Amino acid sequence: MRESSTPSPGAAAPAHLALDPEVLKALAAAPTAMLSDALGRWGNMDAAIHPVAAGMQCFGPAFALRCWPADNLTIHRAVELAEHGDVLVIDGGSGRDTALLGDILVYAARLRGVAGIVLQGLIRDSAAIAAQGLPVFASGATARGPVKETLGAVQVPIQCGGVLVRPGDLVAGDDDGVVVVPREQAAAVAERIRLIHEREEQVKKALAAGQTTVDILGLRAKLPQ
Repeated sequence: MRESSTPSPGAAAPAHLALDPEVLKALAAAPTAMLSDALGRWGNMDAAIHPVAAGMQCFGPAFALRCWPADNLTIHRAVELAEHGDVLVIDGGSGRDTALLGDILVYAARLRGVAGIVLQGLIRDSAAIAAQGLPVFASGATARGPVKETLGAVQVPIQCGGVLVRPGDLVAGDDDGVVVVPREQAAAVAERIRLIHEREEQVKKALAAGQTTVDILGLRAKLPQ
């Protein structure tokens, strides 16, 4: 039951890397679909991980943790340790019939200033969680509650929704799901977002001028003549 707080050498995101506030602003403002495109359509969590309520959005550095099956003691510890603006990213273990997160833990996280919670696993108290407003993304819901017995790993690299998440990586969530941006790629992704946005504006102007997406996107040669 020893808490893991230090990842293996070279495994963690370079959390010491100071990021330009303008880079963070650009990433925070971008929808997950654009982030996904800027990452080469990589970094998307499994579509089963979705917002508890429509309209939920979050962005921030990952506070990563791994629970034992059907046991949420590690989440209680993470809420205590997380810093203002962190996004809790939780590998809920192999259990798929027990909720690891309820309205009390979400309330505690909101009071601590947590920016969002992403859980590969189930929640309960769905309506109460949605009413609180803290963005929560999870795989589903069940009424069955967890035990609180064994402490898992805190602030170590994990797999969540099929994506590697390291402490300090940047996590974005909205109605389309969750995308993880490796911290060291933040500036490059922000620049790609700028280029994508410019391109999309050009496409919209061309559409307004009467062109079709087939011609604008160069798809004519792929269609039967």
